[in-house]
Amino acid sequence: MTSCFDRRDLGLLLLRLGTGGVLAAHGTQKLFGWFGGHGLEGTGGWMESIGYKPGKQSALAAGLAETGGGALLALGLATPAAGAAAAGAMAGAAAVHMPNGFFAQEGGYEYAAALGLTATGLAVTGPGRLSLDHASGHALNRGWMVPLALAGTAAVTSLVVGARNRRVRQETEEKAGKQDPLPEG
Repeated sequence: MTSCFDRRDLGLLLLRLGTGGVLAAHGTQKLFGWFGGHGLEGTGGWMESIGYKPGKQSALAAGLAETGGGALLALGLATPAAGAAAAGAMAGAAAVHMPNGFFAQEGGYEYAAALGLTATGLAVTGPGRLSLDHASGHALNRGWMVPLALAGTAAVTSLVVGARNRRVRQETEEKAGKQDPLPEG
């Protein structure tokens, strides 16, 4: 007797539930202030301070990508788009943490990279048979959707992160230029 699913399907379900659940919870912190988050206002102010402007719209975009992408990953629905959206949000987070190095205990990008790479891997691999994509005949999970979703997200993320990095660099240079020169002697 053959089972309707195998270990691979169970493994993909666990990866989707874990990664998607973490991403969705993280996104609801931004959107609604749940789980100790600061909601759109607080997160928007913080995002503005780290160069993502306008802050509130940036918080909304990141929150929707994390919450929506995470929830859809957990459900195994529209997996290419869900994984790409979550990966894009994590690339934006990694850009903020990059100056602190790799490891999370030093404020580095380790955590964002792990979530982003897992979301990307799920987008590429697919959700498995224990998913809404499978139940719907993969209407929102076609092979051609994977490169389209990942390329589209990469393009938008590159523009957003690039603009943020230019703003941060310009602000840093302006602050350095306003400092009093050191006395000679």
